[in-house]
Amino acid sequence: MTDSNHVYIFDTTLRDGEQSPGATMSHAEKLEIAQMLDEMGVDIIEAGFPIASEGDFAAVTEIAKQAKNSVICGLARAQLPDIDRCWEAVKHARRPRIHTFIGTSPLHRAIPNLDMDQMAERIEQTVTHARNLCDNVQWSPMDATRTEHDYLCRVVEIAIKCGATTINIPDTVGYTAPRESADLIRMLLERVPGADRVIFATHCHNDLGMATANSLAAVEAGARQIECTINGLGERAGNTALEEVVMAMRVRHDIMPYDTGIDTTKIMGLSRRVAQVSGFPVQFNKAIVGKNAFLHESGIHQDGVLKNVETFEIMRPADIGLNETNIAMGKHSGRAALRAKLADLGYEVGDNQLKDIFVRFKALADRKKEVYDDDIVALVQDAAANTGEDHLQVKHLRVVCGSDGQSADLTMLVDGAEKSVHATGDGPVDACFNAVKQIFPHNARLKLYQVHAVTEGTDAQATVSVRMEEDGRIVNGQSADTDTILASVKAYVGALNHLIVRREMAGKDDKQISMYSH
Repeated sequence: MTDSNHVYIFDTTLRDGEQSPGATMSHAEKLEIAQMLDEMGVDIIEAGFPIASEGDFAAVTEIAKQAKNSVICGLARAQLPDIDRCWEAVKHARRPRIHTFIGTSPLHRAIPNLDMDQMAERIEQTVTHARNLCDNVQWSPMDATRTEHDYLCRVVEIAIKCGATTINIPDTVGYTAPRESADLIRMLLERVPGADRVIFATHCHNDLGMATANSLAAVEAGARQIECTINGLGERAGNTALEEVVMAMRVRHDIMPYDTGIDTTKIMGLSRRVAQVSGFPVQFNKAIVGKNAFLHESGIHQDGVLKNVETFEIMRPADIGLNETNIAMGKHSGRAALRAKLADLGYEVGDNQLKDIFVRFKALADRKKEVYDDDIVALVQDAAANTGEDHLQVKHLRVVCGSDGQSADLTMLVDGAEKSVHATGDGPVDACFNAVKQIFPHNARLKLYQVHAVTEGTDAQATVSVRMEEDGRIVNGQSADTDTILASVKAYVGALNHLIVRREMAGKDDKQISMYSH
């Protein structure tokens, strides 16, 4: 390393983040997020798991071709076909990396039924093979924090001798605590021959809510790469959140004198876009990027902030790309004002997209007295989630509800063909969902139905999130409208559109998997 105080940011939103049930992104969405990460200054982008599917391979390949600054990395199991497939995808990048891994804890060694010596041989073989293909190789002992220390030192030494340039130490199940995280890195740096020639990385999961603390503790102990995701998206409770570690190092530079080179003003835009394309909304009280992160309701807090903002704020909204100016938006606002507001909120849109959003904005402004920033964000997300290219589209909805019963009259387009039905149900939402199921029969089960108001007041937009499952495939749908029932139907239909895409992808992936089943 040329700068011992530089901490490399390794973003795995497109790989580990996308593994969150229902968070599957389209090819175009992956390319867009990768471009935003590249522009933000992320050092390494883990673009996907190339052997997992044809879609992943295509996305990693295209991201590798398009990236201008970041190292583009692909994930591979400790198997030669995985590594070859990974190299075929990332080799197009200016700066490619192969990331190969194997579970080294007793629990994980039992899965392939390998003893310690057999696993050591597998590591030597696969890391050597990866290094023969690429001069930038990262190796990870999965579940490192539950691996015997002597054995961990042994296999890390093997990986270094075989040419690994980055050694990542994953806390795969979010089991460790900050002191343990730091002690583990110190032990490896002290005990493993050649440890001074490589970069040590940390990959922490948030099962116990300590991912960010564990990552920062590892950095203080000598790790110089943090694996993280936007909004902390990831398996189970998620990963270390990029925005948290970057802003923590920026705010507490006095005790953490590290530099990441990240353009923090792009954080909020990325956070909102990832929430939109993944279908995972950001919780209101989420650190840094949550809706309430810069809001003050208590009188004491409000008075203090009005007198001196630093009284109750350790960072400024502008630091992460939040607009500090107040452009009042309403029914008299024009396209120029809307484009400026969107830019302030972190959205750069094309003319056609602006036209669509402007129509939605005007319709909303006619129904609301005041249009808030969060209303506009919801409009952008809804416009992107419900496009004219979808297999299923809601054309007309009429709902009757009250003490005499509930019914829905629904008209939809199914691949361009118009279909109408009348349905009843136990409540207006149930009646509407029954109507959708009559038009498009399916066996998917509703796993989550969630409504929250975007802003305050009886005219507030409602954002509805729907999660569905079919044959192990989990999909999300999301929509916003001042009409909660209409938003519910659009979210339900949006989830079904994602399910249709997943079905198509599964057909292609089955063919891909059969190629490597041997």
